[in-house]
Amino acid sequence: MRSKLLLYTLLALPFSLFANEDDADVDMTELEGISVQAKQQGLTRLSGAENGLKLDQSELFKAACCNLGESFVNNASTDVNYSDAATGAKQVKLMGLSGTYVQLLSENLPAFRGVASPFALDYVPGTFMKSLMVSKGASSVKNGYESVTGQINVDYLKPDDEEQININLYGDSHSRLELNADANSHFGEKLSTLYMVHYEDAFHHMDNNNDGFLDAPMKKNLNFQNRWKYKTRKDILQTGLGMVREQRTNGQTHDAVMHGHERYNIGIGSDHYNFYLKNGVFLNQQRNESVAVMASADWHNFEADYGHKHYDAEQQNLYAQVMYETTLHKFHNISVGANFSRDNIDQFSNVESLNANGVLDEDENVVGGYAQYTYTLGGKFTGMAGFRADHSSDYGTFFTPRCHLKYSPASFLTIRASAGKGYRTPHALAENNNLLASGRSMRIDKLDLEEAWNTGISTSWYIPLFGKTLSLNAEYFYTTFQKQMVVDYEADSSLIYIHNLAGDSYSHTLQVDASYPLFRGMTVTAAYRLNDVKCTYNDRLRTKPLTNRYKALFTASYKTPLELWQFDVNCQINGGGRLPDAYTLANGIPSWRNTYHSFTLLSAQVTREFRHFSVYVGGENLTNFKQKTPIHGADNPFGTDFEPTLVWGPVSGVMAYAGVRIKL
Repeated sequence: MRSKLLLYTLLALPFSLFANEDDADVDMTELEGISVQAKQQGLTRLSGAENGLKLDQSELFKAACCNLGESFVNNASTDVNYSDAATGAKQVKLMGLSGTYVQLLSENLPAFRGVASPFALDYVPGTFMKSLMVSKGASSVKNGYESVTGQINVDYLKPDDEEQININLYGDSHSRLELNADANSHFGEKLSTLYMVHYEDAFHHMDNNNDGFLDAPMKKNLNFQNRWKYKTRKDILQTGLGMVREQRTNGQTHDAVMHGHERYNIGIGSDHYNFYLKNGVFLNQQRNESVAVMASADWHNFEADYGHKHYDAEQQNLYAQVMYETTLHKFHNISVGANFSRDNIDQFSNVESLNANGVLDEDENVVGGYAQYTYTLGGKFTGMAGFRADHSSDYGTFFTPRCHLKYSPASFLTIRASAGKGYRTPHALAENNNLLASGRSMRIDKLDLEEAWNTGISTSWYIPLFGKTLSLNAEYFYTTFQKQMVVDYEADSSLIYIHNLAGDSYSHTLQVDASYPLFRGMTVTAAYRLNDVKCTYNDRLRTKPLTNRYKALFTASYKTPLELWQFDVNCQINGGGRLPDAYTLANGIPSWRNTYHSFTLLSAQVTREFRHFSVYVGGENLTNFKQKTPIHGADNPFGTDFEPTLVWGPVSGVMAYAGVRIKL
């Protein structure tokens, strides 16, 4: 009853504020001339040699976009899925591969690594972001060696933006409430500061599928940032502090526990603190010659209980980089730099199979350097070649070559090609501790440094059609692993086994998308992506479990002539896939089917703009599709048959939301 009352209140609020466009306040002044303004599209392709997209706030606000994990609704290249039905952890997938192979950056600094990575997408509020850049394939060597399938770089609001106060209030029918606010202030022309705060409370017990477990965790999240910027003609200094505190509670409902039985509880607490410093000095503006120093320090504390299993970890990350860049003549650009990083993770678990002493410590120092050369010939050709050499205290010395080419033989055609290597240090337990929710035991081997090649080619066409431009894009990427961490459900029915790759592992991804402005204010986009992702399990090359075979996407966005109303619709068709091999229950019946079917998701949003605020209402999963059994063995959560980690679709059904964005 309480959730229904909340829903009705949220839906009634916007309509009480809506007015006809003819009644909108319009300043009537005498015009002495004509001013023509062009608005940049909310989603644009990167202009350089790298293949990727940039999403600004106008694109992000087409959906609820409460956090980074909800920012990819209209993006055909990226998938965001729940990792399990117990913790609410989400992961982004690019090219059909886990988000651990996508390097997450915060304004070109490493962000939310190791222990923080399972819940990282919830740690970045949508209202904090000014834009989001997603690059595909092995990216620039400037940001390190870890990008295998791509990079996600979050660009935050700036202290020196126009002075204003922004407030965002949000609520949905799943009893999730949010308050977001940011304010900046200028102290003269050189110094400015920005404060950003986010508070989230998901407080309702919800079990719509009646399996005795909450469909989503109850959650409290407090996120705060203070950023400073000092800027002169030759010098830019940026620094800031950040804090995230989050509590998650999940498990069985009180009604599901019979008298005398123990309740299965999940409790997760996270504390994250961050400091960063960036200083850039222009040595010669005519040659674009500059030197920059960047540094960041992160501390993350994590405690989790999954029934009787306990896990806690304390992690410190340090990163420092110095870089020099200059343009030699107008065609040639050179960038060189050196960096140092340290990852220290102290871990403890009471699960005996993980470590006889119950302690798992990781401590790695990496020193490296790079050189990158870029040749630009007008708008016709860009070539970028980079090389890194890094030395790890755990894995020795390794080398990272990468190359990107862009060729535009005509104004309507652009061709890109890329090839490069990527490496990654696997943090097996830290990145997969949510798997402890499973009734299976867990075993982890000593793991090698992950190593993969990524190659890709794409073509972009801009075709005049009926007085407008049809944008077409086709791309193909191939990723092949030499060394890889494999999370294996199929080696033993009672075991989740994390081990080194023994055989082949690869990903083929083919995507085609098109966008066209049907008429003024109306743009439609259609996309289709095909995945072929395979890995070797028990000496057999098999399709990777929980990976959709394909994805089709259709979006439509319409903004009225006075831009007071905006309507956005998104439809996704997610192809089916394979589940890990089922085991046979005591009654002789398989625990689950070995495949899952395709499903369709529909979302929509309406936004009404006013002079100093906007109101939006929308709905997600309007098809009300839910995975029928997200938790296997829910009637015996302390048994070995309990399995909440095989999630391939939505756990919760239709969700309505509403919110207000205020600008002062």
